[in-house]
Amino acid sequence: MAQLYTCAEVAKRYGVEIITVWDWIRKRKLGAIKLGKEYRISEEDLRQFEETRRVVPHPHSTTTKEQ
Repeated sequence: MAQLYTCAEVAKRYGVEIITVWDWIRKRKLGAIKLGKEYRISEEDLRQFEETRRVVPHPHSTTTKEQ
């Protein structure tokens, strides 16, 4: 089974308040699963979240052009 994180764990990981994580989920910036009244975030959702916010190309990116 994949690792699932609580909103509090994600907030700690990124150094933000838990309300910010809730806001990301509500605005569909961060994928999550709702279990009862709580959200859980998968490692894959965190990877996608980080990729969409990357400002420096990944070292193995194929979009860089050689000169």
